[in-house]
Amino acid sequence: MIIDTHSQLWTKEARESLPKEMAASYQETFKFTVPTAEDTIKDMDEAAVDKAVIVAIDAETTYKYKVSNDLIADTVNLYPDRLIGFASVDPHKGIVAVEELKRAVTELGLKGLKLLPHLLEMYPSDRAIYPLYEVAQELQIPVLFHTGTQFHAGTKLKYCRPLDLDEVAIDFPRLTIIAAHFGFPWFWETIAIVQRNPNVFFNIAGWAPRHIPKDLVRYMNGPLKTKALLGSDYPLLSRVRIMKEIDELELKDGVKELLCSENPKRVLGIK
Repeated sequence: MIIDTHSQLWTKEARESLPKEMAASYQETFKFTVPTAEDTIKDMDEAAVDKAVIVAIDAETTYKYKVSNDLIADTVNLYPDRLIGFASVDPHKGIVAVEELKRAVTELGLKGLKLLPHLLEMYPSDRAIYPLYEVAQELQIPVLFHTGTQFHAGTKLKYCRPLDLDEVAIDFPRLTIIAAHFGFPWFWETIAIVQRNPNVFFNIAGWAPRHIPKDLVRYMNGPLKTKALLGSDYPLLSRVRIMKEIDELELKDGVKELLCSENPKRVLGIK
């Protein structure tokens, strides 16, 4: 079973509130075709990917940008055997965000929490987010953080350094944390944090595998082989390209299965 732990819902409805300058900056960088939900499944089929996470986004307070939890849940319900939904809530909303996260998991059936610190304009260790971590830890769902560079025009990279996740990992030792995009250009920070904290993982979403730094591949073959996760960030990259280039990496025996199947299953609680 191949599992993509990180992709986007870029349907027309999902993009309605995305600020135009942000949409333009991503389109200019990645030059992708805007997909329908059906295109997502087609892309998975062509790459022989069995399941994929799609994520909500809530940065309503700062940028009026929201891909709602209900939209993600409705899309998952169209393809319940193929898609896994992650919620998103805006920590600036306080108790409203806490209650929405509980609803998204217990009523809508979403399986994780996605946070984008640069859109929230909050560091992950901001104490205002801690009530959400407490809920996520209690509900036993992973928290997926954007880390590293990004192309949302007008936002600041300083919120995206992976080092800040170390404090969260220590304060919430039973919380599963995923550093998306392996924190480039600070991937050495990601390596250090993932290696020292049993509850922290990273994914390779948004990266053509042939461009992954060789030092990171070396760690994926060694001490971090059980901590690396497949991710696409589709539609920014096609899964066909990703799977082809993974086969071209110099991975040791069994590492591809860990990356694409065993590690994602463990993190997502799939049996």
